[in-house]
Amino acid sequence: MSGPMALEPSGAQGDTLSLRLAGGRSPAPRAPGSGGHQDAVDLLAAELADGIGPAVHPYEVAALLESEGLTAEVIQERYGHPNLFSLASALYERVPRTYPEPAPPVDPWRPDHLRCALRGALFALPGLAYLLTGRLWDAQRDTDVLVVAGLVSWAWGQALGHRACLRMATGRREAGHTLLKGAPLGAVAATGAGTLLTQSGTTALVAAAQSAYLAAAGVLLVLGRERLLLAALTPVIAGAVVLPWWEPGTPLRAALPLLSLLGAALAAGWVLRSTLTASPVPGAARPPLLRSLPYGLFGLAAGVLVLLEGSRHPYAVIVLTVSMGPAEWLLYRYRGMSVAALRATATPAAFLLRSAGILGVCLLAYLLPLWPAALLTGAEPAPLLLLAATLWIALLLQAFGVAWPPAGVCLAAAAGGVAVAVFHPPPGADVLSLCCGAAALCLTACALRLLGRPAPHS
Repeated sequence: MSGPMALEPSGAQGDTLSLRLAGGRSPAPRAPGSGGHQDAVDLLAAELADGIGPAVHPYEVAALLESEGLTAEVIQERYGHPNLFSLASALYERVPRTYPEPAPPVDPWRPDHLRCALRGALFALPGLAYLLTGRLWDAQRDTDVLVVAGLVSWAWGQALGHRACLRMATGRREAGHTLLKGAPLGAVAATGAGTLLTQSGTTALVAAAQSAYLAAAGVLLVLGRERLLLAALTPVIAGAVVLPWWEPGTPLRAALPLLSLLGAALAAGWVLRSTLTASPVPGAARPPLLRSLPYGLFGLAAGVLVLLEGSRHPYAVIVLTVSMGPAEWLLYRYRGMSVAALRATATPAAFLLRSAGILGVCLLAYLLPLWPAALLTGAEPAPLLLLAATLWIALLLQAFGVAWPPAGVCLAAAAGGVAVAVFHPPPGADVLSLCCGAAALCLTACALRLLGRPAPHS
């Protein structure tokens, strides 16, 4: 032996070297008469084991030694090697290879749970205003006025929201300009479409208030200011909560919704003003208007389908509206799981199979809670579930920039439902289930074909 054996461990570094060399490899044979140099090399290997283990070539070890500041004199005198590369090769041979697994990547599509839940509530809470104002206007006679105005607002809001998101990619100021011009114009168009059907000034004012609120709410939702919108709805929420125990009277019934409308409008104006203070992007190109047309048509078709269901089961529409929050959350989860599947599969066929499973899991997670909710509202589960499936898959395709197929399929389903409703379907015929069922099948096939490939997720 080159020297006396230590009776006590030489510290953590000696233990580290012993553990690493116990992996099935023995140290390089020692040259006779060079025990001191070999011990020094062993000690250096133990000290730098964490950096040497992941190396794939001795040159990487040489770079590590250079970073440690070892000079040629030290290498020759202390370690007995003629140069840096000789010492690096010796160290590379002594330490077994250890290639640590990379850290799991961060999910780029991790959803904001609170934001999605809040958005679902914000879609339904404005309906409380009709509980307060229902006795102030003839709800039985003038419902069609609000329906038409609402359909125009939905269609316009979908198209405007898409165009604002396109402009947001250019800059926040450009998106603010789009919303500043488009939101008031949409409110005027919706009010005009509704008032064409009525001669009542009160109903026209209600339609105008509804259109103005939807325009302001659309601005806040597109710009991610859900909490401001919730704050604006506080008067309506408070008034609706006390209705079972206290009659607020006509002045309060009218004032509370108007206060919420004023709050939403002021909040939207304040947010838009903050966007306009951003620096403009020089030479920014405006996207063509036709790019947003299919989103507006989908909004119109979705509104018609929802109203067809609401004409039979009004409370089921509330359930469907609230479910839009979980639906948005599941859109994020689908994208996150698809990115994970992209890393876990090696062939297009394997990815298609896993993609189909992800689509099925997300769709079931969305539809299963709606089943008991439909029964609680007294609605038939089949039409509501098929309508929800149609809307969710259409939104999924739109999230990937596929706009015309969902718009065309939903328009066909809405047209079929309206046509049959006008011509009075035979007793027992569930027309909405047939239309939405066919639409859901078509959209599912489209989703598997377009999203079952790796390219849209990379």
